[in-house]
Amino acid sequence: MNTTALNAKIIQFSFISTQIKFKCFCTISAPDFQTLLRKPNLLESSIVSALKSISSSPSLISHGQQLHSLVIKSGLEPNVYIQNSLMSMYSKLGLFSCAKSIFGSSHELDYVSCNIMLAGNVKYGRLDDAYELFVKMPLRNCVSYTTMIMGLAQNEYYGDAIRLFREMRVSGVVPGEVTMASVISAYARVNADKRSAKLLHGLVLKLGLHLPVIVSTNLVLLYCMSSCVSDARIIFNEMVEKNVVSWNVMLNGYVKAGLVDLGREVFGEIPVKDVVSWGTMIDGYVQVGRLREALALYSEMRYTGLCPNEVMIVDIVSACGQAAKLIEGQQFHVLVVKMGFNCYDFMQATLIHFYGACGELELACLQFDEANKDHVACWNALIAGLMRNGMVNDASHLFSMMPERDVFSWSSMISGYSQNGQLNLAIKLFHEMVAKGIKPNEITMIGVFSAISSLGDLNEGISAHDYIDRNSIPISDNLGAAIIDMYAKCANVDLALEMFYRVRDKTRDVSPWNAIICGLAMHGHAEMSLRIFSELQRRNINLNSITFIGVLSACCHAGLVEAGEEHFKNMKTVYGLEPNIKHYGCMVDLFGRAGRLREAEELVKTMPMKADVVIWGTLLAACKMHGNTDIGERAAENLAKVEPSHGPSRVLLSNLYADAGRWDDAFSVRNRMRSEKLARSPGYSGIM
Repeated sequence: MNTTALNAKIIQFSFISTQIKFKCFCTISAPDFQTLLRKPNLLESSIVSALKSISSSPSLISHGQQLHSLVIKSGLEPNVYIQNSLMSMYSKLGLFSCAKSIFGSSHELDYVSCNIMLAGNVKYGRLDDAYELFVKMPLRNCVSYTTMIMGLAQNEYYGDAIRLFREMRVSGVVPGEVTMASVISAYARVNADKRSAKLLHGLVLKLGLHLPVIVSTNLVLLYCMSSCVSDARIIFNEMVEKNVVSWNVMLNGYVKAGLVDLGREVFGEIPVKDVVSWGTMIDGYVQVGRLREALALYSEMRYTGLCPNEVMIVDIVSACGQAAKLIEGQQFHVLVVKMGFNCYDFMQATLIHFYGACGELELACLQFDEANKDHVACWNALIAGLMRNGMVNDASHLFSMMPERDVFSWSSMISGYSQNGQLNLAIKLFHEMVAKGIKPNEITMIGVFSAISSLGDLNEGISAHDYIDRNSIPISDNLGAAIIDMYAKCANVDLALEMFYRVRDKTRDVSPWNAIICGLAMHGHAEMSLRIFSELQRRNINLNSITFIGVLSACCHAGLVEAGEEHFKNMKTVYGLEPNIKHYGCMVDLFGRAGRLREAEELVKTMPMKADVVIWGTLLAACKMHGNTDIGERAAENLAKVEPSHGPSRVLLSNLYADAGRWDDAFSVRNRMRSEKLARSPGYSGIM
């Protein structure tokens, strides 16, 4: 065969289908093969090309093994390029032990060989072997560092991935787009703050790596995780190319920040929505309690022909439980059965929890009977349902019967005892849990601090806080808020402030701020409470209705009527928060203390909800303070309509008449109390 014909055969070999390429190579006649042997570069490229093609087709592994045999017979095994191709093929096709065997028997291996084995170790989860090889490598290039960083990040060793990236920078190796994408993703998981985001963004721009969609998408993610959604949106808008992942990351950023309406705008712009897009938007509505809109969007999704996944259904069923929407939740239960999701243990636990949250304990127990009893979450869900419905003894009995308990089992019991007023039992069970060597988590400790707060036991609170520090339990926003609240309710404002300043700059949620604002207001430190609220307003943190209860309470204590009115108005106009009955109660108290009783009465009349005992009682108490019998009589009359047997309000009215010198009316109220057998609440001391 002449050279032209041989080249033609090799060209054919390189461009037709994988299987034909292999057959073409293996059917070359002996003389032709000898010709190839005299042209080592041509033979080498032919074998490498064939092995590369086989690597992408797992069904052709037998062909790859035959070609390996041919390499050995031909004495080509020492060829580094062919060895590397063989290792790569075996690694990609799942025969990593064969790749290791070739690597171990080779005497002359370059950094490419090491990178192939490094990638194989990472792919098959052998991070220790990968790192051992990485350390031994005589030369590490961008591929080496990137492979190792990706492996660490994918296995959630984010801190190690970041440290290795810093080592890479110190060593002078220039990162590529995959390196930067992996590192940015790692920062987003463990070290997401504005400074880190800006530094990494600057490096990306300096390296000219801002155009690849994988890098820009991860930058959007990092800014979102750093609570810098506006910065994320700027990068997103500047992206030359966007895929569905990019859109979903931006959408999720708005949703997690509570900016659901802005998220809905992004959702509407997504050119092709996948089930993640729909699920993220539905979850956004669920998280802010807009279940009706979540269900409407779900129906819209079904019209597009997309089917929900199990995660979406768990979200919706859980939301139906929180909102006590039994009928809607049962409709999704039917869907769970139709789609075969009821075989999943986590779905069974979700359904048990749903029925318990809706107060349907018989249905919760029926669901539990069908569930896998080896799945601890099902037991935990039923315990939580029993506790929620005040069936403490039944929950305790079920807890004692559990074949196995996890930290959530103990947490459910401790929280349940705390919520049902069994405070000493909650503390006792916590000590028993620790004695058994079970490490509490954030949820456990929140339940513990809730019980301690209600008991007002400062020593127990300090001991529990010390336990957290000694055992390195991460202090989340909610746990930080629980500790602050505990110190405030145990009347130690200094320790509450100390804890607040410790977590202030790390928090992304408003709960620790709420705890200190309300705690300070409760103890009459109105000025400091409002000063901290002003600082909160300057931060990129979403306020909620609890924030304004603390603020309005502080205004009450300080007599700041105009400031209170301004904050009350801003709730809706600036922050989009609808005042509830507690906020109206604060305003009635604020007007009442200032003697502006007509404004207080007018506010009660114009409330969008019906005034309760607390509202009318607050107005009546203010009338007693300022001696206004006209409004006081009307407040007492309305209070009696809401709760006819409310004795303390009759006592207040009687005293109001007495202060005004209307003794006949005062005696008349007292006589009616006696005839109706109403009693005033006895006084008691919190010390004795």
